[in-house]
Amino acid sequence: MVAVAILAAGRGTRMKSHLPKVLHPLGGRSLVERVLQSLAEIQPSRQLIIVGYRSDLVQEALSPYPDLEFVEQTEQLGTGHAVQQLLSPLVDFEGDLLVLNGDVPLLRPQTLKSLLHTHQTKQNAATILTAQLPDPKGYGRVFCDGQNIVTQIVEDRDCTAAQKQNRRINAGVYCFRWADLSRVLPQLQSNNDQQEYYLTDTVSILEPVMAVDVEDHQEILGINDRKQLANAYSILQTRVKDDWMKAGVTLIDPDSTTIDDTVQLQPDVIVEPQTHLRGKTLIQAGSRIGPGSLIENSQIGENVTVLYSVVTDSTVAANTRIGPYAHLRGQVQVGDGCRIGNFVELKKTTLGDRTNVAHLSYLGDTTTGERVNVGAGTITANYDGVNKHPTQIGDRTKTGSNSVLVAPITVGADVNIAAGSTVTEDVPNDCLVIARARQVVKPGWRLKSRSEEPPQ
Repeated sequence: MVAVAILAAGRGTRMKSHLPKVLHPLGGRSLVERVLQSLAEIQPSRQLIIVGYRSDLVQEALSPYPDLEFVEQTEQLGTGHAVQQLLSPLVDFEGDLLVLNGDVPLLRPQTLKSLLHTHQTKQNAATILTAQLPDPKGYGRVFCDGQNIVTQIVEDRDCTAAQKQNRRINAGVYCFRWADLSRVLPQLQSNNDQQEYYLTDTVSILEPVMAVDVEDHQEILGINDRKQLANAYSILQTRVKDDWMKAGVTLIDPDSTTIDDTVQLQPDVIVEPQTHLRGKTLIQAGSRIGPGSLIENSQIGENVTVLYSVVTDSTVAANTRIGPYAHLRGQVQVGDGCRIGNFVELKKTTLGDRTNVAHLSYLGDTTTGERVNVGAGTITANYDGVNKHPTQIGDRTKTGSNSVLVAPITVGADVNIAAGSTVTEDVPNDCLVIARARQVVKPGWRLKSRSEEPPQ
């Protein structure tokens, strides 16, 4: 059996934030969620989160993960003190304990699987993840013999000048035989500069302890400030974009594009420069997104183009053209072969197949049939100042330029609405609607100039 403990009690003062450090977002997920994601190939029997600063926020944020156990660390007195809080919850546990940090979000599942495999096959009392860093400043140093058996771990602040020349660093990821660790945890002392209880001090008591070097040292980077958060995002983006290009997706300018790792792309998708794909988004084969577009939590069908536009929380069927400068939001559903053009906004609207809303229109809380043509400047006036109201438009209906449909209203099929009409009543099928004042022309009328006005 394997239990996992994630250290998530600290505030993260260098983040300069009231939000606990582990809840800061990184590419669509919080730091601690990314740590949980790294457990995909381990399937632990128990997952314990050690919380402290604003623990209520951490527990609320992780509520979608029902199997988590939260352990309170009321005082933050070091990593050893944090793991000491597990002595009671794991009193009857028999197996191995994997200890992770909630602010180390780039670990690959394969890395943790390999660490656990080495730990169990070598029957170590403890196995620690290490890395050879070009610049190890700020990290604890790990000293080993020729068999990678750890002889000593020294925190950076406690290293001598000679010890600081060692480039093998402690990644802060540990796998322990719990029976051995629980025996030595009460022996930890806080006789160091920080007066904290270091988990690394168990290495001098337990044996054997083995080090396992990670191949990609970027995996073990921790997040302590906003600059490191940005650096981690850059690393994550490189991974994600490299994977998609290998899978048959074209990124015209990867450096100007961002893609959350929650996004799904099919082969032959083309992503133009300055385009951002976020959340639970799916883009199907043959679609061309951008340049200058944002797609978030949306499903885009095959052979769709989205040019200089924003699509959020919406679904677009195949063969549709969107943009430039269109905005779809709030559960919009666009049918097959539609055209959503220049400066069009759709909100909570459903368009039937082969419907066109070509330019300068707003449709809110609207449902159209198939082959509807919405003229330039058409507006569905859905808000009465208190409530939102629906508009229904039947198949093959055409609205003239600068039409206003005042909801709630139903317009039938095969209706033509004259340009400039303000329609306030339901309209039956197969008719022409003219709802505007009659034009009046007065020949010979003009404004008088001041020189023609009589004296006062």
